[in-house]
Amino acid sequence: MLSKRIIPCLDVKDGRTVKGVNFVDLRDAGDPVELAWQYSQQGADELVFLDITATHEKRKTTLEMVKAVARQINIPFTIGGGISEIKDAEALLNAGADKISINSAAVRRPELIDELAKAFGIQFVVVAVDTKHLPEGDIVHLNGGRLATEIQTQNWIKEAENRGAGEILLTSMDKDGTKSGFDNVLLKEINDMVSIPVIASGGAGSQQDFIDVFQKTNVDAALAASVFHYGEILIPELKKLLQENNIPVRL
Repeated sequence: MLSKRIIPCLDVKDGRTVKGVNFVDLRDAGDPVELAWQYSQQGADELVFLDITATHEKRKTTLEMVKAVARQINIPFTIGGGISEIKDAEALLNAGADKISINSAAVRRPELIDELAKAFGIQFVVVAVDTKHLPEGDIVHLNGGRLATEIQTQNWIKEAENRGAGEILLTSMDKDGTKSGFDNVLLKEINDMVSIPVIASGGAGSQQDFIDVFQKTNVDAALAASVFHYGEILIPELKKLLQENNIPVRL
């Protein structure tokens, strides 16, 4: 059985790591390059960096930060934010990123997924989806959760997989920053529906939440931010506990 992955997520704004609740009320969590090094030492399997205002502010992700991170760590990392064409992804890859994450740009122009998968291979393409429960169902949101679409989350994820997404990063906006546990019902539904890896995001508050998400949904990876940034959960302890609960992890 493949090892489950533990992935710290660093939301970056103005060159600093930030964290909020339900995508708002952001507070500083440290220097992203320094945090990346610490997580690589602690045993994180991968890292995800999301430049959370790049799309909203219509600018590109900072290449200098990517280069600095690549010099510091030896674990895979994914970069997202402001990627809308092949040359954006190419620049990030050349700067040292292992994968790129696309969100709003892919919803607005789904062909971007096909283009990136064809240019770099599907393993390079992570499609991030911000979803929120609304009366009409699970709905995709854009621009860092600021803008609701009319697109059903399940339909979009299936299309993304068909177009060449290598991985889905699914964030529950309802759960984000609440520390009330992952959205295991939706995550199980999505994981059962696709054949590519799914990364669970939004809601981690305790070590038990990680046990639950792996046992109840069988997703490939679990991502969290504030519980790691502020030392509430230590990755070595978490992995030991997961192993004790018969969840395969790389120690």
